[in-house]
Amino acid sequence: MKKIKLAYIGGGSKEWAHVFMNDLALTEGINGEIALYDIDLEAAKLNQKIGNLINNHPSTLTKWDYQVYDKLDDALQGADFVAISILPATFEEMRSDVHAPEEYGIFQTVGDTTGPGGILRAMRTVPIYEEFARKIKEICPEAWVLNFTNPMNLCVKTLYDVFPEIKAFGCCHEVFNTQHFLCKVLEEEKGIKADRREIFTDVSGINHFTWISKARYENDDLLKLLDSFILKYGETGYNERGPVDEFKISPFRYANLVKMDLYRRYGVLGAAGDRHLVEFMNPNWYLKDSETIQKFKFALTTVDNRIEKRAKRLLTLNAISEGREKLEVKGSKEEAVVMMKALLGFGTIVSNVNLPNVGQIPDFPLGAIVETNAVFSNDCVSPIVAKELPDQVKNLILPHVYNLETVYEGIKNRDLHLIFTAFLNDSLCVKLSFEDAETLFKKMLRNTREYLDPYFDLEDYLD
Repeated sequence: MKKIKLAYIGGGSKEWAHVFMNDLALTEGINGEIALYDIDLEAAKLNQKIGNLINNHPSTLTKWDYQVYDKLDDALQGADFVAISILPATFEEMRSDVHAPEEYGIFQTVGDTTGPGGILRAMRTVPIYEEFARKIKEICPEAWVLNFTNPMNLCVKTLYDVFPEIKAFGCCHEVFNTQHFLCKVLEEEKGIKADRREIFTDVSGINHFTWISKARYENDDLLKLLDSFILKYGETGYNERGPVDEFKISPFRYANLVKMDLYRRYGVLGAAGDRHLVEFMNPNWYLKDSETIQKFKFALTTVDNRIEKRAKRLLTLNAISEGREKLEVKGSKEEAVVMMKALLGFGTIVSNVNLPNVGQIPDFPLGAIVETNAVFSNDCVSPIVAKELPDQVKNLILPHVYNLETVYEGIKNRDLHLIFTAFLNDSLCVKLSFEDAETLFKKMLRNTREYLDPYFDLEDYLD
């Protein structure tokens, strides 16, 4: 049994913390302390309560010592792993990120990675991550850092820029969902039921805009099966999780029509969900208007949807902590704990992660954060060189790579004019005039000003 300390920044999380807590409880070979740190101390204490209930659950295989810290330095002291999952600012700031651009005909399905919302969210997030990186460098420089916060690309970029020797990577489950979709394709076309872990996919791109250029189950080429699958479902859609029209009632669902449409055009499969993929495209393709959005059967996830989901989740957590609702200990399909075990020497795995480009995507700028497969083994993460994508797909991705680099440089140097250049160049802003783009950018700055003023000189820029 290996004893470790996991420092969880954002330890009051209503979602990701519980994924960790359940998966850790159901794994063997490691135990130790979970250090919960959050600016919302009461939320961290609630997770501590639930963690202790998990420890006493009959399904639990491994018990953990849940401790709450009100100082980040103390939480990081002696950490072997650091997990970061935070919400930069509040849902009110996210409301501006997602919905202020709608006045100008810009629709965002998620608004946390790219588009106007992604840029404003990055402006709030990068300065916080600069401090996290400095603290990790000072207190636990040998710890492995797992990032779950969006915008994933710029969070990981910040960690490496501030602390180049950091051992960090970004985890995202979007590729896992596409692997589930491919399992359904295999079942539909050949009658073979498989788990997503049984298939191999070659992944390449940037977070939420990744592509699968190769997918195999044993001797079956899964991409070749897509042609006949799309003949059946390319117009009506296919939801691997439930009814095809579930997007009408669930703001997080989609029918994979965008994914299938892109495959027909380019011969490789978009590996993120439709809600993410559309935000990287010319808005006239999939986000032109409500009729187009309905045609491609995906949901616009509003901030009110998120607030409602959070409120329901909090009611459930409180009920569990008070014994009014039964606690369920159930493993997830995530791979964070499996990655941790591999890093501790418990075998070797291959999974998709976000890392600086050291040549795993040869045609992309070195140092840019990219998402590919990597090998996890004893204290080592080694990115795998990805299969080359078609030129037309690279031409879709590379403008975003360079624009993300511009966003980062602007935030790093606190240069609002440079950030606005990236804002203007973002693919969702293509329909804006220069004047409208500037007006929208300044409006969004004002709406989130409380969280920007400590880092940016807004006074002169907004006058």
